[in-house]
Amino acid sequence: MRRTLSLLPLLLLAACEGSGPAPLPVDQVRASFPPHGITDVIVIDATDQLPLRAATLIAPDGSTIPADGIDVNARPHSQYGLAAATDPTHGGLGDVVQSGLPQIPSVHSEGQLLTTISKASITLPDPVAYRRDWQRYRIRLDFGTPPGSVETQEILAPEPPAAG
Repeated sequence: MRRTLSLLPLLLLAACEGSGPAPLPVDQVRASFPPHGITDVIVIDATDQLPLRAATLIAPDGSTIPADGIDVNARPHSQYGLAAATDPTHGGLGDVVQSGLPQIPSVHSEGQLLTTISKASITLPDPVAYRRDWQRYRIRLDFGTPPGSVETQEILAPEPPAAG
């Protein structure tokens, strides 16, 4: 028994070796078609320090199709626990607390991702032409806002979903 107890710290140290928190989703860009067979819209998901400001599909002939819209969420955050439940903007227990019941001490946690999450969508003007020649299409992404830091990336266009 004594030998087992003396090995316990070594086993705990070995179990912790090489582990740790999962890496944060930083500087990732992905273009794909939404699920459920939608074949005329490309969705771009970007996680980067800079906000996505423009997304453009470039056809093999050089013509361009700009994004329909871009949503940017800088430094997304979330709240958990009782404080989030009593916040009326989160649809929690706000009306219960305001109804005269005794206030319960707030116990909560809050998390904030120190990056920017952007989402854009590009509607294909001719899905048939895209399906026929998708390997030759590219997507140009512009990140940042002048006069600050600005970056441009080009990624491959996604493979269209299988015809069903």
